Amino acid sequence: MSIIKNTQSEDVSLDSILSDFQLYLEHRNMSANTIRAYLYAVRQFHELYEEPSHANLMLYKCYLLEHYKPQTVNLRIRAVNSYMEYLKQPDSKIKMVRIQHKFFIENVISQADYEYLKNCLQRDGQNLYYFAVRLMATTGMRISELLQTTVEDIQNGYIDLYSKGNRIRRVFFTHEVSDSCLRWLMNIGRNTGYVFLNRFGTCISDVGLREQLKQFAYRYGLNPSVVYPHAFRHLFARNFIENCDDIAMLSDILGHESIETTRIYLQRSATEQKQMFNQVVDW
Repeated sequence: MSIIKNTQSEDVSLDSILSDFQLYLEHRNMSANTIRAYLYAVRQFHELYEEPSHANLMLYKCYLLEHYKPQTVNLRIRAVNSYMEYLKQPDSKIKMVRIQHKFFIENVISQADYEYLKNCLQRDGQNLYYFAVRLMATTGMRISELLQTTVEDIQNGYIDLYSKGNRIRRVFFTHEVSDSCLRWLMNIGRNTGYVFLNRFGTCISDVGLREQLKQFAYRYGLNPSVVYPHAFRHLFARNFIENCDDIAMLSDILGHESIETTRIYLQRSATEQKQMFNQVVDW
């Protein structure tokens, strides 16, 4: 068992520290996924460095930059900074790395590929994944939010979700999707609890869903880089903007803290930019 020194120079097990840190995060209404990511980062930090100090955090930052993408680096930095606040050492916190803003969205699934995928899933009787894809593409829900969905939510026609900043937003299901989903649930004898269960009867994991979608992409001859949960959130946002030019409403639906985050959906995807470039530039 890993042993570290706390500020009172007492030997304390890492598991004990992480358990207390988890309670600290839960008290601040962090989501389960965020807590899991933060605990992983702090465990990784202590596997590399014994003492939680500014100097060691800077070394950890260098380690992260050598091994991970900037988004992951910043997630781990947010985690250890939160950990330093928990330890009452706010002066030891470090700065995140600056990520260059992209003026396009990458890896957006096309409407044609989405239609093809859902038709293949329905044809092959893959109802769990069919409705997972349809719900994400027609609501813009994140994968963590999708997996919270219950039969009762489908019956109600909406789900109330907690967003960042302890805000609650209501996400509606279309009549067509909720009606067909309820027929499927009724056929398999499910009238309560979570919608998306694995073969053991427990909620499917986000990793399991991601991996299965990738396998379906290979099976159906689709590019796996565009068949992942967040791609359907992107698809929803693009379709919403094209059919309802209300970016403020879209920002609320997606649960963005700032409308500036939503503005990326006003831009063309990298693929669209390339196609337009080749059409226009003929000199």
